[in-house]
Amino acid sequence: MLPSASERVVLGDRLRQAREYVGFSQDEVAKKLNVPRTAISLIESGQRRVEALELRTLAGLYQRSVASLTGEEQPPALPEDIAHLARTAAKLTETDRMELRRFAEFLNSRSPAADQK
Repeated sequence: MLPSASERVVLGDRLRQAREYVGFSQDEVAKKLNVPRTAISLIESGQRRVEALELRTLAGLYQRSVASLTGEEQPPALPEDIAHLARTAAKLTETDRMELRRFAEFLNSRSPAADQK
């Protein structure tokens, strides 16, 4: 059975939210999928069907499972401040992310909770 137009809109909205969460532009995603940017826009608005292989690639890009994108499972909820840090960190270079990771480990090592381990 083919998905209805409303199901495509819901999937498109989930895909848009996931894309925005990791900080990708439609152009960046289009390049990774080797499709025009307008294809991403049409997918996100529910006007274009998503091929199975495209959905699998999008799930990988967005660091989500296919099931979470289709609504079969809910992604784990993060506190908003942690989610904000993740979105911001995703935009950093690999070198800057490594530095951020080292800084987070430093902060964790000096926290009172770390003393109780």
